[in-house]
Parts: sequence; structure tokens; C-alpha cells
Amino acid sequence: MIGQIRGILIDKQPPEILVEVSGITYEIQVPMSTLYLLPEIGQELVLYTHFVVREDAQLLYGFYDTKGKAMFRSLIRVNGVGPKMALGILSGMEADEFVRTVRNNDITSMVNMPGIGKKTAERLIVEMRDRLGDWDAGDAAASAADAGSLASSISSASKDAETALISLGYKPQQAARAIAQVLKQSPDISDGEELIRLSLRSMV
Repeated sequence: MIGQIRGILIDKQPPEILVEVSGITYEIQVPMSTLYLLPEIGQELVLYTHFVVREDAQLLYGFYDTKGKAMFRSLIRVNGVGPKMALGILSGMEADEFVRTVRNNDITSMVNMPGIGKKTAERLIVEMRDRLGDWDAGDAAASAADAGSLASSISSASKDAETALISLGYKPQQAARAIAQVLKQSPDISDGEELIRLSLRSMV
């Protein structure tokens, strides 16, 4: 079991990052809530990880803190929720926000997550409510640090954002519509990560 990774961040292609550890480069899937908190490329980072072994693949998922990792593990125990869906949920909202959504029976916010229909949302709320009884939903994690620009222009930032949203499970039409809505309100955005964050928020 790989529980933690400490190494140098060498690439970010949401939702995947590459981290070099003693000459070995690991491919790690991370939620957007973690991506916003990562340092600049070339700097050291520490991630709490969850290792998944399947017949056709070995996948490593990374989280900025133990809270995100714990929520991910709770989510994938729910019937019908796999790692990809769990990653999508934690990309659309932080762990504490998800707890509030469950406790408020907020199905509307839940179905706005990629791949989650009404029945899945209802099952998530029912099954997660008991598991989150002792969860501390106090102050959210620290504010996101500036992860740097993914592109040098608005057009390339839009392309990066659309690719990331589609990889998280959103339909191309949904991704394009959300990006267009954000750019209409903030036409000067040229940071791909910021565009992804705002697009995700607009779909919640």
C-alpha cells in the first residue's frame, strides 16, 4: 500500500499530475480541490495517496490532506460509486462542502456532479449520512494557492479546461457551456486552472 508520496512535481495535466520520487515518476490522479493547492512545477510536494489495483490497471489517487483522502475512501465504499465518480465529486466540492450537502439533503447540488443521477444522489445521501456522523464540518481547508498559469492565452486555457472537465465525466456540451458562461462574466481569464475551478463552480 502506498500511503504517502513526497517528491518533485514535474507536470500537471488535470486531473493527472506527474511526481518524481528518487528517479521514478508516478502518475497520480487528483481532484481539482487538491490541484488548486499544489506548488509550482519543479517544487516539492507531499500527497496522501490511495492505491487501487484492478485486473487491467494500477491507479494512484492523491490528496492534499488526510481529510480529502478519508472522504474519497468513504465514497468508494458506497454501492455504485467508483474512484472516477468519487474524484469528480471531490473536484466539484471540498470534503466539508460535501458533508454539508449530505446533511442538508441537497439532492440538487448532488445531481450537478458528473455522472450522478437522482437515484445515485439519493443513495449517496442515505449511505453517507451515517458514515459522516462524526465528521468535523467546521472551517474548510486553507485557501487555494496560485498554481500558476496552464496556458499563455485565453484560447489555450479554454482548451485545457474543456479537456479537464470532459475527463471528469462532464459531457462536451456541458463543459463548453460552463466555460462560455465563465468567460462571459470574466473575459480576461487566461489561467487554465482558474477557468476549470470557476466552470466547476458554475455547474454546482
